[in-house]
Amino acid sequence: MDRNILTFLGCDSEYEDAKIVVFGAPFDSTTSFRPGARFASRNMRNDSYGLETYSPYQDKDLCDRKIFDGGDIELPFGNPERSIADIERYCEKVFRDNKIPVMIGGEHLVSLGAVRAAISNFPQLKIIHFDAHTDLRDEYLGEKLSHACVMRRIWELIGDNRIFQFGIRSGCREEFEWSKGHVTTNRHNFNTLEKVCKKLKNDPVYLTIDLDVLDPSCFPGTGTPEAGGVSFIELINAITSVCSLNVIGCDINELAPDYDASGASTATACKVLRELLLALNC
Repeated sequence: MDRNILTFLGCDSEYEDAKIVVFGAPFDSTTSFRPGARFASRNMRNDSYGLETYSPYQDKDLCDRKIFDGGDIELPFGNPERSIADIERYCEKVFRDNKIPVMIGGEHLVSLGAVRAAISNFPQLKIIHFDAHTDLRDEYLGEKLSHACVMRRIWELIGDNRIFQFGIRSGCREEFEWSKGHVTTNRHNFNTLEKVCKKLKNDPVYLTIDLDVLDPSCFPGTGTPEAGGVSFIELINAITSVCSLNVIGCDINELAPDYDASGASTATACKVLRELLLALNC
């Protein structure tokens, strides 16, 4: 657990002192449309130095927080199960040391490793999921370990009525039909988030953010862009609402920086991560 040479802005505390542990999971071997999310963490660290550490949204500063950036896990491309296991082992140590893991993906399948570690430490875990896609397929082209199936695999770990989805606007008919009675899905927006937060106020929560929940007009740099998404301000407000809960871990994923030559998508992802780190209740 040595501090990375190039850290995300303001995340340069030592591991022993930190309350929050940032790390990258550069894996995108099951991406179903446009690959490239493996480059997100590297680009975000580099571009984060275009930001201020201070957030005028929250009146908080990263310089006042103890955050460790451990760099990227070395993951075996083409081997989803081993990659998930490596992420699980990393998060197990972070949870064991009473710290909050914040993972930068990578494609959305990487969340499965973190949730495996979380559920073993927090049996009453609930999941809040921001995404354009349901990710509830049982398999995709015969593969059960796919970013299109990640929430179905997580459901197998935690069971019915413990996954709460927001911003959903894409999925096959079977996914939407299956979701009834198994997960709670709020389509297109965050309209029911306040109600869900009140319901989960006494529970440990894992927050997973697929950045394609954002509308591609402000976030085109992603593998599977979907029109009709939320705005940046809506996402930041939703993150701060969720982080008023007992968030024990979280991730942001699916930035594919090479699809936005302007760099605006990477800049947006950096700002989302800054606000997430500052909103965490620790």
